[in-house]
Formats: sequence, structure tokens, C-alpha cells
Amino acid sequence: MLTWAVLSALGVSALVAASELAFLALKVAGAGTLVYLGLRSLVRPDAEVSPSTPHTRGAFRAGLATGLANPRLAVFFVALFPQFVPEGSSVLPAALGMAALVVAFDLVWFSLLALVVDRARQLAGSRLARRLERMAGAVLVGLGVRVALEQR
Repeated sequence: MLTWAVLSALGVSALVAASELAFLALKVAGAGTLVYLGLRSLVRPDAEVSPSTPHTRGAFRAGLATGLANPRLAVFFVALFPQFVPEGSSVLPAALGMAALVVAFDLVWFSLLALVVDRARQLAGSRLARRLERMAGAVLVGLGVRVALEQR
């Protein structure tokens, strides 16, 4: 899936800014996608919503591989950390300490997030989950309509 940064680098943002037809095409495609996803959430039968079985090891490996292969993390550390190293001190120990702090915060954050998601998984298939899904579908339809009515 292409991100907006990649599309922007490829010149799509300049094309959309310069061409009324490109803007209209992107607007219609985006609005159509939002309305489609919203309607799908609104009309999905209750039987389709069921708790999935956890695949903890596979999910952990995939997340770890994604995190380690992400070049943005290295660029972030290289660009941000040197400005916080005190003058006259060694860069490597200070940068490693800051990186360890980031890793510790990430570990706590993602562990809490995993706990919340695991608890929320127990709601799957419940009446509350179905109501939330319908509400999200209605919001997506509303956003799709708003995008469709958007002026340049």
C-alpha cells in the first residue's frame, strides 16, 4: 500500500494541485472508498463478526521484523539524538542510553496496547461490538459524503 509520502514524492500532489480532473478523480475515488467501507460495516450480518484466534508468536515475529526493517527508525535516531547529547560528552553512550529509553517506553506502550486489544477481542460478536461497528460505518459514510461535497 502506497503512503501519501510516497505518492507525494512521485508527484501526485503536484498533479492534483495543477489538474482539476486529477483532483476530481482522487476525490471521487476517496469518497467512494469511504462510503463502500461504511456501508459494508452497516450491512454486515452479525454472524460475520466473531472473535479470532490469537497467533501471538507469529504476530510478535511480524511486528519485530517490521520494526527492525523500518529505515525511518534509524533516520529518526540519527537525526534527533545528536542534538540532545551534552557538549563534550561521548556521543555513543549518550545515544545508546536514549535509544534504550525509547525501547523501554515502546515496550511498556505496546504491552499495554496488546493487553487492551486482547481484552477488546473478548467483545467481538457482542451487541456492543455490533453497535460500535455500525456507528463506525455511519461515520465512514458521513466522511465519504463530506469528501464528495468538498470544494477545491
